[in-house]
Amino acid sequence: MSRALIALTVMLPTLIEIIDTSVVNVSLDHIRGSLSAGFDEATWTITAYLVSNAIIIPMAGWLSRLIGRKNYLLGSITLFTFSSFMCGSAWSLQSLIFFRVIQGIGGGGLVPLSQSILLESFPREKHGTAMAIFGMGAMLGPIVGPLLGGWITDTWSWRWIFYINIPIGILSIVMNSIVIKDPPYMKRQKMKIDYWGLVFLAVGLGSLQFMLDKGEREDWFASDMVLIFGIISAVALILLVINEYYSEHPIVNLKLLKDRTFTSGVTVMFFVFLNLFGSIVLLPIFLQMLMGYTSLYAGLVLGPGGLATMISMPIAGKLVNKVNPKRILAAGITICALSTYMMSLFNVTADFWTFVWPRVFLGLGMGFTFIPLTTMTLSHIPREHMTEASSLYNLLRNLGGSVGIAFVTTVVSRRSQFHQSRLVEHLSPFDPAYSFFHDKLSSFLGSHGLPTSGADSLMYRELVRQSTALAFNDAFLTICLLMIFTLPLVFIMKRPEAQQGAPPAH
Repeated sequence: MSRALIALTVMLPTLIEIIDTSVVNVSLDHIRGSLSAGFDEATWTITAYLVSNAIIIPMAGWLSRLIGRKNYLLGSITLFTFSSFMCGSAWSLQSLIFFRVIQGIGGGGLVPLSQSILLESFPREKHGTAMAIFGMGAMLGPIVGPLLGGWITDTWSWRWIFYINIPIGILSIVMNSIVIKDPPYMKRQKMKIDYWGLVFLAVGLGSLQFMLDKGEREDWFASDMVLIFGIISAVALILLVINEYYSEHPIVNLKLLKDRTFTSGVTVMFFVFLNLFGSIVLLPIFLQMLMGYTSLYAGLVLGPGGLATMISMPIAGKLVNKVNPKRILAAGITICALSTYMMSLFNVTADFWTFVWPRVFLGLGMGFTFIPLTTMTLSHIPREHMTEASSLYNLLRNLGGSVGIAFVTTVVSRRSQFHQSRLVEHLSPFDPAYSFFHDKLSSFLGSHGLPTSGADSLMYRELVRQSTALAFNDAFLTICLLMIFTLPLVFIMKRPEAQQGAPPAH
């Protein structure tokens, strides 16, 4: 079977699943108005999907063994397609949230399954190319999702962001039925179900995702609700680790973490996506809140970075087979760290291109990071454990993104208060700079027939703006340092050994 056809077949459902992770964000206001819900209530449509998705991802390897990988893949696409139709047909916010949970369950396994099938379909010396194909699809989703969601919502209705999945889902079911074949080690197996593992996994990851999603908005552990979910998550995940280590057929194969290359790789991936999601969440907020950019112009700042990633990934895929991937990965991480350092130098007088270039460098760095990192982390894993390894890898990828968003928004909130308290010390008649600008403003307002008392409020408003900008600088610098701290892990990873010969037929 043609590898190109296999790649197209598995990437089609994966792409719509990744797009659906972000497509709802831009339609929240329309959903809220249509279903008569408050903004906080409407955000549950995002949280519900993320929670169920996070629970299913690490279970993908176990479910593949339990019911057969092809059966699980087809079942996931079918469930995702059906739930997309039901989301579009939702008659209330409660029904939409329920079907978003079902959609997350259907979509959770698609990414690790696609990744493992791609790696098995290509010989080891072509794994860089395989991951370039996968990476382009994975990176295209977050870029296309908000743009597609906004266009569909404005042109037709928010319901069509779900209905559009239906024809693609049906085509995916047909193509996967014909093209994908299970190798012997991925056939259905009889095994004892680890019920305790299921419970601990669902409760632990579900509570963790909820805590990360709601924490900053509820002031973290100052909120009893967030504190309770944090405790539940910690207890459940500790019990999960103990249970899975001794289970005969674990839901999550934690023994894979004994491999130092795999453990180092998933750790680096966690911080890579913490950096990526943290920066692409902060940047548009900075532009719109402090610079007065419209959504369109903020999108134009982010867009070239996505294009840079799409360009760098195929190049990285070719280089991985010719150059020591450790060097490419170290270079990619360094470029990402440099780009976020450049973002930490932003100020409120910067021009458009000052914002664009760091985002372009980040896009380039991500391309040169994702391909060698994925190749080194997964290429030496035995084929029979590939889906389990891919599930753990993608779980840490998703958690890195969730932690990154929660982390940077908290840093901005806390540091803006810190900088504001420090800067306000200078709002004193005894401060020469304050006296100078206050007199200038008062004179300007008076000359235009405006009350001179407005000078104080204008200066305080500018103080808040500047303190917020400094807080953004702190957040960018922090995630820059976190990226640099992952560099030592790169050098303890093993370089994958190229093995000639085709993999088992699919």
